[in-house]
Amino acid sequence: MNRRQVVAAITGLGLSGGSLWVAQNGLSDIQPRHAKQLPVRVETLSARGSSAGETRVPTPGTVTVVDLFATWCAPCDDQLKILDAIRPEYADVSFVSVTNERPSENLTRADISEWWNRNGGAWTVGLDPGSELLAAFGADGLPYIAIVDENGIVQFGHSGLADEKTLRDELDALV
Repeated sequence: MNRRQVVAAITGLGLSGGSLWVAQNGLSDIQPRHAKQLPVRVETLSARGSSAGETRVPTPGTVTVVDLFATWCAPCDDQLKILDAIRPEYADVSFVSVTNERPSENLTRADISEWWNRNGGAWTVGLDPGSELLAAFGADGLPYIAIVDENGIVQFGHSGLADEKTLRDELDALV
């Protein structure tokens, strides 16, 4: 192995480790604030817990957990499982998951619904192909979780995998 290959291998390992750390720990948390351009109207899909149509995100007048995901994002699978585990404890909280992926012949609405069903989703799932929610929340990576209070103020925002304890603590402070 020559020097160039060794440097490339070390750089690759460093980037992989850094990416894993970000996926597990996130890049940043936000302080309470009004997110720009909320609410955003998104198309909803027919899938378990979700009906085809449209909805406003966040849900007006209700504490809302907004999960921004992509079907190709491995940590997003884990985030969905965490949300599924805590959701039954918060009956008065609206849960909405939204992908910014654009449906096409390579990734259809049916493909997204199938991914949703396979990964345990059981609440509203929507499409935001214009990435309006990513922009409104200032999200800097996926998965991204925002918790918005009933007045539309973002009380929590997190890029990367948010753990159960943190989400419960944030929700318990609002409900």
